[in-house]
Amino acid sequence: MTSLIHLDNVSKAYETEAGNFLALKDVSLQVDSGEFVAVIGKSGSGKSTLINMITGIDRPTKGNIFIAETKLNGLEEGRMAEWRGRNLGIVFQFFQLLPTLTVIENVMLPMDFCQFGLKKERPIRALELLDMVEIGKDQAEKLPSQLSGGQQQRVAIARALANDPKIITADEPTGNLDSKTSVLIFDLFSKLVSEGKTIMMVTHDRDLSKKVQRTLVISDGEIIEEYLSKTFPGLTEKQLVWITSQLKRRKVSPGEVILEKGKPVNTLYIVTKGVVDVVIEPVNGREFVVTELTKGKYFGEIELVKGGNSLATVRASLDNEAEVVALERDVFNKLMKEAPPVSKLMNIAAEEHFKEHIKEERKK
Repeated sequence: MTSLIHLDNVSKAYETEAGNFLALKDVSLQVDSGEFVAVIGKSGSGKSTLINMITGIDRPTKGNIFIAETKLNGLEEGRMAEWRGRNLGIVFQFFQLLPTLTVIENVMLPMDFCQFGLKKERPIRALELLDMVEIGKDQAEKLPSQLSGGQQQRVAIARALANDPKIITADEPTGNLDSKTSVLIFDLFSKLVSEGKTIMMVTHDRDLSKKVQRTLVISDGEIIEEYLSKTFPGLTEKQLVWITSQLKRRKVSPGEVILEKGKPVNTLYIVTKGVVDVVIEPVNGREFVVTELTKGKYFGEIELVKGGNSLATVRASLDNEAEVVALERDVFNKLMKEAPPVSKLMNIAAEEHFKEHIKEERKK
């Protein structure tokens, strides 16, 4: 698995008096190392269930979950607890600090459980982590009840970092905090990501979710990548879920060609990561970058709408790898037929981009 987190057709059903309730429905998801992902959705949409699948707190009814090279649903409970303690940091909405332990003892608890580092060095590390989240030494020997809600959440984050995990999950970590403290928590998470951590954060705060690298929207147990709602405005959630299920993700190496000039086009591509260049070749033979496409931008619509072969070569930027998702022609045509707002948007975009291309060609 190239992704740090990989869910493959994961479903979760709960038994209720009214029958089985599907909290997650055939969810497939890849998260790379160093990503900061926000998970948003209505109450009961499946956000917390998704996080519980990734942490191994709950098990899937169907499908497989891989974290790095470990298949989670293949672990027995004892091994799962040990694996979780060594590889994940979990931050809960209601802190979940043990009330009879001091602040420093709460932070040391995961280290003691997993025998992390030398015993004599654990208090030193705990104090360093508390300092990192701006909890001073004078607070270390206090009980959690003697701290404010924001301070308790910062202690919970320090505890989550105790065993230096690659992945941190946070379920509504700012849900019970004031706006100022919420921003402080978010800034701390951003700093951790810049230092190489991977964070998945469930949040109801759309303002915070807009600041992360990637946002997932969950609707009735199914994932919608948020860029889709921006690319295809006006679609219903049902249509967005359907489109999501039809997408094919593709990673592209620096300089790798996605569309070649003069070749048939049967796909609409949407950029999901990195930069994609649209290039033409002037008379002197040197390529010229006409447009740089970033996350959420799309290409291939000119040829799909107006017909003909590719007007230009499209490739990943020479400096960095990119990622795109592909929507095949038959799915694109069905979408155009069933969603008039999208059809109108694509026709306008195709015409405008075609005129821009002609203008650039005349400059040669």
